[in-house]
Amino acid sequence: MPEIPLAPIERIFKKAGAERVGEDAVIALRDVLENVAYEVSVKSIELAKHAGRKTVSADDVKAVVRIFRCINLS
Repeated sequence: MPEIPLAPIERIFKKAGAERVGEDAVIALRDVLENVAYEVSVKSIELAKHAGRKTVSADDVKAVVRIFRCINLS
Protein backbone atom coordinates (compact mmCIF):
# COMPACT_ATOMS: atom_id res chain seq x y z
CA MET A 1 0.00 0.00 0.00
CA PRO A 2 1.38 3.42 -0.94
CA GLU A 3 2.66 5.71 1.80
CA ILE A 4 2.62 9.05 -0.05
CA PRO A 5 -0.77 10.59 -0.88
CA LEU A 6 -1.43 11.64 -4.47
CA ALA A 7 -2.55 15.24 -3.83
CA PRO A 8 0.92 16.52 -2.81
CA ILE A 9 2.43 14.87 -5.89
CA GLU A 10 -0.06 16.66 -8.13
CA ARG A 11 0.76 19.96 -6.37
CA ILE A 12 4.45 19.37 -7.10
CA PHE A 13 3.65 18.92 -10.81
CA LYS A 14 1.59 22.14 -10.77
CA LYS A 15 4.32 24.03 -8.92
CA ALA A 16 6.75 22.85 -11.61
CA GLY A 17 4.53 24.41 -14.26
CA ALA A 18 2.16 21.67 -15.43
CA GLU A 19 -1.27 22.96 -16.44
CA ARG A 20 -2.84 19.51 -16.37
CA VAL A 21 -1.58 16.26 -14.93
CA GLY A 22 -2.93 12.80 -15.67
CA GLU A 23 -3.63 10.55 -12.72
CA ASP A 24 -1.32 7.93 -14.24
CA ALA A 25 1.55 10.46 -14.19
CA VAL A 26 0.86 11.31 -10.54
CA ILE A 27 0.79 7.62 -9.62
CA ALA A 28 3.98 6.94 -11.59
CA LEU A 29 5.88 9.77 -9.87
CA ARG A 30 4.55 8.70 -6.47
CA ASP A 31 5.79 5.16 -7.10
CA VAL A 32 9.22 6.41 -8.18
CA LEU A 33 9.51 8.69 -5.14
CA GLU A 34 8.52 5.90 -2.77
CA ASN A 35 11.06 3.53 -4.33
CA VAL A 36 13.83 6.11 -4.13
CA ALA A 37 12.88 6.98 -0.53
CA TYR A 38 12.97 3.30 0.41
CA GLU A 39 16.40 2.75 -1.16
CA VAL A 40 17.84 5.90 0.42
CA SER A 41 16.41 4.80 3.78
CA VAL A 42 17.97 1.34 3.54
CA LYS A 43 21.38 2.73 2.64
CA SER A 44 21.15 5.46 5.31
CA ILE A 45 20.44 2.81 7.94
CA GLU A 46 23.45 0.81 6.74
CA LEU A 47 25.62 3.93 6.99
CA ALA A 48 24.45 4.69 10.53
CA LYS A 49 25.05 1.08 11.62
CA HIS A 50 28.52 1.14 10.05
CA ALA A 51 29.25 4.25 12.15
CA GLY A 52 28.09 2.40 15.27
CA ARG A 53 24.87 4.36 15.63
CA LYS A 54 21.24 3.31 15.90
CA THR A 55 19.95 6.75 14.90
CA VAL A 56 19.93 7.74 11.24
CA SER A 57 20.99 11.37 10.81
CA ALA A 58 20.36 13.94 8.11
CA ASP A 59 24.06 13.64 7.27
CA ASP A 60 23.57 9.92 6.57
CA VAL A 61 20.72 10.67 4.18
CA LYS A 62 22.66 13.43 2.43
CA ALA A 63 25.73 11.20 2.10
CA VAL A 64 23.67 8.45 0.50
CA VAL A 65 22.08 10.89 -1.93
CA ARG A 66 25.53 12.22 -2.84
CA ILE A 67 26.69 8.65 -3.44
CA PHE A 68 23.65 7.96 -5.64
CA ARG A 69 24.29 11.35 -7.33
CA CYS A 70 20.59 11.66 -7.98
CA ILE A 71 19.89 15.23 -6.80
CA ASN A 72 21.66 18.48 -6.00
CA LEU A 73 21.66 19.14 -2.24
CA SER A 74 22.48 22.85 -2.34
